[in-house]
Order: sequence, then C-alpha cells, then structure tokens
Amino acid sequence: MPTRGERMRLLAGLLAAPGEESLAVLEALDGELRWLDQARRELAEMALDEWRAEHARLFINGFPCTPCLPFQSAHLDGLMPGPSTVAVNALYRQLGLEIEDMFPDYLGAMLECAAYLADASPPQEAENILWRNHLLRWLPAYAETLQAESRLALYRGLGRELAMLCRECSHG
Repeated sequence: MPTRGERMRLLAGLLAAPGEESLAVLEALDGELRWLDQARRELAEMALDEWRAEHARLFINGFPCTPCLPFQSAHLDGLMPGPSTVAVNALYRQLGLEIEDMFPDYLGAMLECAAYLADASPPQEAENILWRNHLLRWLPAYAETLQAESRLALYRGLGRELAMLCRECSHG
C-alpha cells in the first residue's frame, strides 16, 4: 500500500502526456492499485495515439473547450496565469521550493509539493495550508468534471482518486 505522498506523486504523474513507456509503467504497478486494473486492460487494447488524443482533449486543447485544464488559475481566476498562480508560487518560495519549466499552479506541481510536505517529518503545517488555501478551493469540482468528461477508465479513475484525496485532506 503506497503512502499518501506516493499516491499524490502517482496522481501527479498520471496528468503527464502518455509516452511510449507509459503503459509499461502502469503494468509495473500491477496488483498495487486495483483501481488501475480496468484502465490497464483498456489501454493495452488501444493505440497510443488514441490515448494521447484523449489526454490532449481533456487537459490541453479540447474543442470547443478544454474540459479539465489542470491549472488552479483557470478555475479560480478564469485566466492563466492569474492571481492564484502568484499566491501558490509565494507559498512555494516560503517553503524554499522553486518550480521550473511549468506554471506553479499546475495540478501536477501542486500534488508534488503536497507529496513532499506529506512525507516530511515532522508533518508540515504548510501541507494543510496548501490544501485549505489552494487545492480544496477547486480540486473537488475538478475531480467531478474529470470523472464526467473522460472517455477513458484511467482518467475517470484519476478523478475518483483525486476526489477521495480531497475528502481525506479536508479532514486534516
């Protein structure tokens, strides 16, 4: 059973564009995470280009709109980057962290930060701040939209896992 930090890193990784090795990575997790079983079977029977197309439609450039832009500012500010991008970046700087090559409010980066804080010993109050002031303000609705919009079991499962993580972290 993965730790909470490991779960968050896995969920962050599932937001990445699928590559040649992506199915093999998912298959290596066989037995560890039962919720991935259906997704692995579905993806094994699908061309990588179809998987990539669904990823792009959901997260990058769907037409006429992109249903699941994985950026806090898109959901809270209605523009990218926005004031909430600056706010989350300020939190990272307070923690001594720096985000390179992506927007600071990208969900993958935010989950990586939450995982880093979850793994810290002793536990960091900053993790609660990240969830309360940032992720819990938009991620529950995002997770529901992802479940409803995805044509693939992988991303519907990702939405369910994100929703479960939000419920766990809202009680923390």
